[in-house]
Amino acid sequence: MTGGSTPTEHILVAIDHTAWRRPDAKTLKDRTHEYQRGVTVGQGYSTIAGIPEAQGSWALPLLHERINSGSSPILQAASQLKLVCEQSINPVLAVLDREYGNASWVLAPSEIQADCLMRVRSNACLWSAPPAYSGRGRPRKHGQRMKLSDPSTWLQADAVIEIDEHPKLVQVRVRQWLDLHFYRAAGQRVNLILVERMNPMSNGQPFPPLWLAWVGERTLPKRNSLV
Repeated sequence: MTGGSTPTEHILVAIDHTAWRRPDAKTLKDRTHEYQRGVTVGQGYSTIAGIPEAQGSWALPLLHERINSGSSPILQAASQLKLVCEQSINPVLAVLDREYGNASWVLAPSEIQADCLMRVRSNACLWSAPPAYSGRGRPRKHGQRMKLSDPSTWLQADAVIEIDEHPKLVQVRVRQWLDLHFYRAAGQRVNLILVERMNPMSNGQPFPPLWLAWVGERTLPKRNSLV
């Protein structure tokens, strides 16, 4: 983790939780309930891997640990990410799947010096910052709710980027909302990103939207539009 790159380069790592089905291994110690195409019994493993190349699928495993019954995928991943950050002289960018796109993950690594990009479920809700304190009663923690599956609740985006000639995706629109938060993590700011493929699939149906949550120092350019 300390060689081969300059201190200004970001190290890209990916974190994932994998279930190992062992429903018939009744003597296996410390089995837990795991979700893998339904709820099963077995053991879960948390893996953090370095992604050294911009193209391809090659990855370098850094930590692969079993998640015991006293922990959770989020707590285990946070511990692994903290250790990687402590061992690295470079800033770390972590990418994570939908299991981590929630308040629990945002709260877990709040003291870890890493940028995080997480997928978010399309039925999730986020809230804007509360309005200014009126001077009466308890200060509000939440502003307007934005339900991702209900466009009528969406706030005005802070940035919109449209790309008409992407080499693989053809037409892409990216929108970003700044300074939102999950309900149970009102003190942790999140930037919400929506990636849309504007051209339809081969069957004529639209591509499903890709929702991402960003927690870190860097953001997309704060512009109204960029074509």
